[in-house]
Amino acid sequence: MDGICLELAGKVPVGSARLAGVDERALIRRAQGGDRAAFDDLVRLYDRNVLRIALQIVRSPDEAQDLYQEAFLKVYRSLSRFRFEARFSTWLYRVVTNVCLDHLRRRNTRKEIQAPMQAEGEPEYFQSIADESPTVNPEQTLRAQEIGQRIGRALARLNPRERVVFEMRHYQGLKLRAIGDLLGTSEETAKNCLFRATQKLRVELSELV
Repeated sequence: MDGICLELAGKVPVGSARLAGVDERALIRRAQGGDRAAFDDLVRLYDRNVLRIALQIVRSPDEAQDLYQEAFLKVYRSLSRFRFEARFSTWLYRVVTNVCLDHLRRRNTRKEIQAPMQAEGEPEYFQSIADESPTVNPEQTLRAQEIGQRIGRALARLNPRERVVFEMRHYQGLKLRAIGDLLGTSEETAKNCLFRATQKLRVELSELV
């Protein structure tokens, strides 16, 4: 079991293409039976998505790569308990998300989290904040920096699950049902979590409107 730790420690996802014509169910069955080559193929199928999810949650490339390794190690150790009652990708992404959330909870001190880059599907609330171009003049540059810092601090004050739900919904465009599946909870719980996060951000950022 330690062998996979050593292999993953030196492996960095490079966006491997999906294996052509792969029978995922057969790979899982073989990996559950101890076939390391089959498990390596599963890693290659999902390595890019797993690293992206980790990076989106923790916002640190170094931490994301560590969590990528931790998540696949956890998958390796618990794969025998996978019963095909859900899609393997859903189960895998849930493991990754929970590993990342646990990591955030273990942090002794909160680090300021930078606001995500603007993307399609951002919440209407942020669209109501005036667009400040950093190239117009020094005052507008300073104002834009202050806004970015305020948004970052507001996001940092959310608890890890609230922030993840908020970003999955508004920056990744995921539906609440999909978010609930990834977090191992219900759509209604994800909806309530999103509501609490939005309300907190409205209070924190009310002066920016």
